[in-house]
Amino acid sequence: MARTVRQIRKKGKRQPMAPVALTTVPEVDTRIALIQALIPVGLEAFHGELQRELVSLVGERYARTGRQPGLVRWTPQAGSIYLGDQKLPITVPRVRDRQQNREVPLTTYQQFQTPRHLDTGLLQRVLGGLATREYARCAEAVPEAFGLSASTVSRRFIRASARQLQRLLERRLEAETFVALVIDGKTFAEDGMVSAVGVTVDGRKVILGFVQTATENRRVCAAFLRALVERGLRFEDGLLVVTDGAKGLHAAVAEVFGAAAVLQRCQWHKRENVVSYLPEKHRPAIRRKLQAAYEHSTYDAAARALQQVRQELRLLNASALTSLEEGLEETLTLHRLGVFRELGISLKTTNLLESIHARVEARVQKVDHWRNSDQKQRWLATALLDLEPQLRRVKNYQALPLLQRALQQHVEKRKQSAA
Repeated sequence: MARTVRQIRKKGKRQPMAPVALTTVPEVDTRIALIQALIPVGLEAFHGELQRELVSLVGERYARTGRQPGLVRWTPQAGSIYLGDQKLPITVPRVRDRQQNREVPLTTYQQFQTPRHLDTGLLQRVLGGLATREYARCAEAVPEAFGLSASTVSRRFIRASARQLQRLLERRLEAETFVALVIDGKTFAEDGMVSAVGVTVDGRKVILGFVQTATENRRVCAAFLRALVERGLRFEDGLLVVTDGAKGLHAAVAEVFGAAAVLQRCQWHKRENVVSYLPEKHRPAIRRKLQAAYEHSTYDAAARALQQVRQELRLLNASALTSLEEGLEETLTLHRLGVFRELGISLKTTNLLESIHARVEARVQKVDHWRNSDQKQRWLATALLDLEPQLRRVKNYQALPLLQRALQQHVEKRKQSAA
C-alpha cells in the first residue's frame, strides 16, 4: 500500500512547501534493494509451480479424487534451491509411492538444485575485486540467502577461469583480417608474460594470447608466434609488428613471419633508453628533441631532425649515441610507409598493450598469494577476456586500409628484390 504524503500547514498564512532533498543512493544499495525485492517474487513463482506439480500427483489436500494411484503426501522436510547464484532455504513437500515403497522426486524442485549462471556471476564478482572469503558476507545482504563458503567460491572460480584460459588459447583467428600486431612483455605475479594484441583492419583490438617466460628470448617467442599462426593468424599480405625492441622478440618475428613482417620499434622505449645514458641535467632537453623529431609527419623531416640529435649526442655521450643508432630505422617504419600522420598516435608505441596491462593489474591487485603457474595463467586469461569487449577501436581506425595497402606494396617490393 503506497504511503500518502500530506502537507501540513498552520491555519492562516500559507506556508510554502519545503524542497525535498534528493539523496543519491549508491549503486550497490540499489542492486541489493532490487535483489531483496525480486527474490520473494521468484520464491512465490517457484512455490506456485511446485504446488501445481504436487496437485497433479496427489490432488488437492484432503481430496479423495484427483490423485495418481498409490501416491500420497508425505512429511515435508527442509531443503534449498538456487535463484541465480543465491541459495535459499525452503520447506519441501514430499510425495511417496506406497505401492512401490519409494519416494517420488519432484521435477520442479530438482530443476532448481543447480545454480544457474553461478560460475559466470562469480567470475565477474571476483574479477571486480570481491575476495572469495567476502562473498558469503555479501550474499547475506539478502536476508533469506545462505551465501556461499570461500571454498565453494574458489572451486567455482577455478572452473570458470580454466574455461576462459582454454578459450583464449584455442580460439580460431582465421576469420579476422589483422594489419598490426602489438607484442610486449610484462611482469605478472613475479613472472614474465609476453602478450600479443592484434589490430583488425576495422580497428578492433583482439587479445591473441600470452606466453609465460623468464625473458623475451627467441625460442620461446617464436613458439608463441607459431601457435598463433596454427590458430589461423594470417600474415602473408603484410603485418605491422610493434615491439619494444627486445632482440629475442625481434629475431622471433623475423623467423616466423619472414619478409611479411614490417617492424615498428616503440618510439617511447627508444627515447627513454637513450636518455637513460645521460646525466639528469641533459635528459629533459634531449627527450624533447627526440619527441619533436618523431612527431614530424614525413620520413625525410623526421630523419633530418634525428640526424641533428645524433650530432649533439656525438659530442655529449657516445653511449647514448650508440643506443639511438641501434635499430633507429625501425622506429621510423610508419613514416616510411607514409601513414604516420594518420596512425602514428595509435601504433608508434606499445602503449596500446601497456594500457591493457595496467587494467589487468587493477583486476588482480587484491590477490596476495600466487600458488602456481596455472593460477597465474587462469587469472591473466580471465582478466584479458573480461577486458576485451570494453576495448575501444584504435584512433583514426578509418585510415587502417591505407596501412593495409602500404604493407602489401612493401611485401611485393621485398619479393621482387629477392627474386
